[in-house]
Amino acid sequence: MSTGEQDTVRCVLMRGGTSKGLYFHESDLPEPGPVRDRLLKRLMGTPDVLQIDGLGGSRPITSKVAIVAPSTRDDADVDYTFAQIAINHDDIGYTGNCGNISSGVGPFAIDEGLVPAVDGSTEVRIHNTNTGKILHARVPVTGGRAKVDGEFVLPGVPGTGAEILMDWSKTVGAKTGKLLPTGRVVDIIEMADGRHIDATICDAGNPAVWVRASDFGLTGSELSQEINDNATLIEQVRELRGKAAVLAGLCTEWNAVDRDSPGIPLAGFVAPPADHLTLNDSAVAGQDMDLRCRLLFLNRLHESIAGTGSICLAAASRVPGSVVASVAETREEGTLLIGHPSGITPVWVETAPAGTTPSVHFELLGFSRTARRLMDATAYYPRSILIER
Repeated sequence: MSTGEQDTVRCVLMRGGTSKGLYFHESDLPEPGPVRDRLLKRLMGTPDVLQIDGLGGSRPITSKVAIVAPSTRDDADVDYTFAQIAINHDDIGYTGNCGNISSGVGPFAIDEGLVPAVDGSTEVRIHNTNTGKILHARVPVTGGRAKVDGEFVLPGVPGTGAEILMDWSKTVGAKTGKLLPTGRVVDIIEMADGRHIDATICDAGNPAVWVRASDFGLTGSELSQEINDNATLIEQVRELRGKAAVLAGLCTEWNAVDRDSPGIPLAGFVAPPADHLTLNDSAVAGQDMDLRCRLLFLNRLHESIAGTGSICLAAASRVPGSVVASVAETREEGTLLIGHPSGITPVWVETAPAGTTPSVHFELLGFSRTARRLMDATAYYPRSILIER
């Protein structure tokens, strides 16, 4: 629809897990390419640190897009493309997936009639086009719509909601084709200051590089201001991430990682379990977790734990000799309990022995999330944005 100097596009504003983004039918958008990219960035209000002239929330976890369409694959119901839109840079990235936004794809597909609803529980097979991998979402349904009310508590989200079960076991090697992209359980990364850092580079859900918090002078209980305002630490994380990206084959020059591979690998500091405070100033007990994690995404501390990051962390925790395994204290078989800035989140992980490195096969690798449709929207954008400059 045209209104004066502006055109419109339909979208759904939706919370998926601890993220929030715009969900689109692929058929409502231009073909993939520069025109679509300009449109999505303009709708979000990028580039601008406040995203004041768009629908973004000025944080990486609220500047996300899901594009959904019926799948042409026999093993999937819908195709889903994830886009991470930068905030104060004129960039959009498709290099990885988002676990939290993924948890909203099943409810979106059911409510939009892309998948037949089965009251009780509907399984949605999701083909993520960014990685070529298949996710399985078990969505609670009532009255032909995705259920919202429930008793599941997701740290980082107020209240309770209906539990959506996500199985990511088929996303091992999501981007690089291997759980351990370098073939090594531990890589030694030499930093510019001469330090040699033990790192486990792992690829499940999304690639990530895991290091001990203590190797960077951290406790593992830091909150946003302590990390985001530490310019020296952020530069060290950029270097770590860049050198891990080169080792994993994600870019060729480590100091170009923010340009060539801005979203991946994720970078995470891990530490043994301990009592600490959350962002809401609530106390969490070390005895209730298996380890602490502080995950950085787009060079900022994630306020909880990214869905794909939790999948990768759980996978790495089961690799003998990994940096993650060295700090984790598993309390319950089949589960990894992750302490993060918003609380404690469980990840389901069931393994069987494998004959080749890394000597582990994942029979279940998943998590539970909640999701909620917030708004059916007609989004406006200046028609001039689609004109090639």
